[in-house]
Amino acid sequence: MITRDIVEIDEEKCDGCGDCVIACAEGALEIRDGKARIIREIYCDGLGACIGECPQGALTIVSREADAFDEEAMEEHLKTLRGEQTEETVTGIQTACPGAKLVHFQQPSSEMEPDPKDTPASALSNWPVQLHLLSETAPFFKESDLLIAADCVPFAMGGFHQRLLRGKILAVGCPKLDDTAAYVSKLSSIFAKNDVRSVTIGYMEVPCCAGLVHVVHKALEASGKAIPVTTVKVGVRGEINEEEERGASRVKGQS
Repeated sequence: MITRDIVEIDEEKCDGCGDCVIACAEGALEIRDGKARIIREIYCDGLGACIGECPQGALTIVSREADAFDEEAMEEHLKTLRGEQTEETVTGIQTACPGAKLVHFQQPSSEMEPDPKDTPASALSNWPVQLHLLSETAPFFKESDLLIAADCVPFAMGGFHQRLLRGKILAVGCPKLDDTAAYVSKLSSIFAKNDVRSVTIGYMEVPCCAGLVHVVHKALEASGKAIPVTTVKVGVRGEINEEEERGASRVKGQS
């Protein structure tokens, strides 16, 4: 260990909003048990880019004994977060996401399967749907109701098309494996350049998926737009665990 600058988190002040996780370019932070935590000291460079993003003032830079910052290990860690295969993931050393726990669900017998002729029609009204591939000036964004869904939601939720997608433009992404900074940039541009009427965020109950909510609110703040937002938390069996509607409240930067 050496004495160096490193981020310190005041758990009393931290409300688990996740803004610091998005701001940390080194991927050194995560939300665990409702609080921000340093994953490993070697991933934190101590420069404190995350500090100004904390609305509660829970993050500070302190000088103390800590493991030295390891840039090579940090780069390997970022590859893991992006879903790239590394030696750590192959050997199983890397800690798995809590939401990746294996579960085998009991499915109905074949006698209970619906007649394919009764399969509901798709409610999808745009293509592509992956956020990285969507053009920020696509004509279907004009005066749209936008659904931003974690890419696991349509698989888990049997009634996704009828319950969430109908009448909306769809954008999907993964807040754990994808570049969330790029998502913030893309979404803020979509909000700024189009008269989006409403936003619905569909995300899974697993901890890593809540980052999608923070990404969207970060993008709204950057765009300067006030748009009504509905958040829908979906369980791994497809049930809606929580739904919250927020009006078009004033965002930072608006007069």
